[in-house]
Amino acid sequence: MLQVHSSQPKTLLALRDMVGAMSAATSEDGLLAELAQILLTASDADGCDILLSDDGQSLILRASTYAPDYTHRCRLGKGIGLSGIVHQTGNPVFVRRNAMKHPRYVSYPGLDERHCEGVAVIPFWGASRTLGACFLHRERVWPLSQRQKQRILEHVRDAARVWEGFENALQRGASSNRMGALTEVSRTLSTSPYVEEILQLLVNITAQQFNYKVCTVRLLDEARGELVLRATQAPARAYRKKRAIKLGESIAGRAISERRAVTVRDVRIEPDYIGHELAVEQGLCSMICVPLLLQDRTVGVLSCYTDHVRDFPSDEIAALETIAKQAAVSIEHARLQVRSTLLQEVHHRVKNNLQQIASLLRLQIRHGAHKTLDEALGDSLSRILAIASVHELLSREDLDHVGLRSLAEDLIHHQRESLMLPDRSIEFEVRGEDVHLHTTQATQVALVLNELIQNAVEHGFRDSLSGNVHITIEERDGEIGLWVSNDGDRLPENFELGANSRLGLQIAQNLARSLGGRFVLEERLGWAVAELKFSRTSSE
Repeated sequence: MLQVHSSQPKTLLALRDMVGAMSAATSEDGLLAELAQILLTASDADGCDILLSDDGQSLILRASTYAPDYTHRCRLGKGIGLSGIVHQTGNPVFVRRNAMKHPRYVSYPGLDERHCEGVAVIPFWGASRTLGACFLHRERVWPLSQRQKQRILEHVRDAARVWEGFENALQRGASSNRMGALTEVSRTLSTSPYVEEILQLLVNITAQQFNYKVCTVRLLDEARGELVLRATQAPARAYRKKRAIKLGESIAGRAISERRAVTVRDVRIEPDYIGHELAVEQGLCSMICVPLLLQDRTVGVLSCYTDHVRDFPSDEIAALETIAKQAAVSIEHARLQVRSTLLQEVHHRVKNNLQQIASLLRLQIRHGAHKTLDEALGDSLSRILAIASVHELLSREDLDHVGLRSLAEDLIHHQRESLMLPDRSIEFEVRGEDVHLHTTQATQVALVLNELIQNAVEHGFRDSLSGNVHITIEERDGEIGLWVSNDGDRLPENFELGANSRLGLQIAQNLARSLGGRFVLEERLGWAVAELKFSRTSSE
């Protein structure tokens, strides 16, 4: 760092040191640490923290002269603490004494031993927006004159402009050297054999290397003709819950159908874009969608958003197209690896399923209420087909996870073929999310669903000739709920589930217990409703 001479004005000397630090900086963290030290010296403080926003709302500690080990580890939510208020309002706060008793003061976790008597919290102003906040503190009373306050404001303003200039230079350097970013993304993608990890690495590293506000990956569900959101580094919960997009729908769908990168200068006013309100809320502006192509197949689409309106230069588009191709290859390779691993487990799974079938047949034999041979064999066949549906979906979907909505639709298809009497007119409807479960839980749930659908058809429409069967799927806070309802025959008067001797309901109750869940069957508003609720296993 350049030496300070007392004969020169402090503000000019501090600015010169900041510029010198920027010229010598080799990393973002290194420059921020230098700027914090310069601000500490120039303001005669005992400590200096620089907190920057990475999403326009929350603040992350990026530099600290007091606790450098806590950088990147401490985060303040929107409007939290003096720094959060300053970032939100853009107005500085000066507290002469008893700063820790200020109603808006908060301590960083693990840093409660730091004593702050006087503080100066200054917005980290950029050219057009507030980038964060600078938290300066002293361990004793800090009486600041108006002139001293103005000088601190100027110091922090200069530091923010130096930081913004450094960031802009990095961005311009990235624009002129896309190959470096491309190499970094490709190298990172090649380090993981797992699809979900590859997708998350893809969005994280691409956003970091190209300075995007948000990156997402949607994978193609060929059976449904939909693009399903599978990964994003966006912190907003609402963004992670965005619905699936039909092929040809929205910008991502267009990129897939046209098999080329599609750019939008401002998604907030683009009529074909789905989710204008969320884009405005999250500060998303320009967008590029790049299809993930593997020879003549489409795997998915990579979508990238900026926080300001701009064009995408040709070299940036070319780099993203190369990354998308690399990602498609990595995804396919990971899927093949998973398939290879699953093939090694086939014998183990077949053995377990045969044992489960044998247990079900023993229950059928021991059950007191004997049916005809044809009926007993039909029930057993139905249960075997329920297990087979899980493995059929494994071959079509994620290899080790099964979607419950898809599973319910398959079971309805089997029931229609084997149980529906020709004089019955029953409409089936599946509602809710396609919640994915690991194969172990999915097999148990398939058997429960099979029994409940079969029970609804056989006993709900023994006298009624027409009606509806609804299967509803829901996941909330890690708990999964399944409801099978029918509006056919009413449940018997004084019906008690525990006293019922039907084998199918006994199987459903036993499997609900093995899932660690709860099972009830009761009448609600004229419908017979079977309800199963359970939690995901830790392996999920």
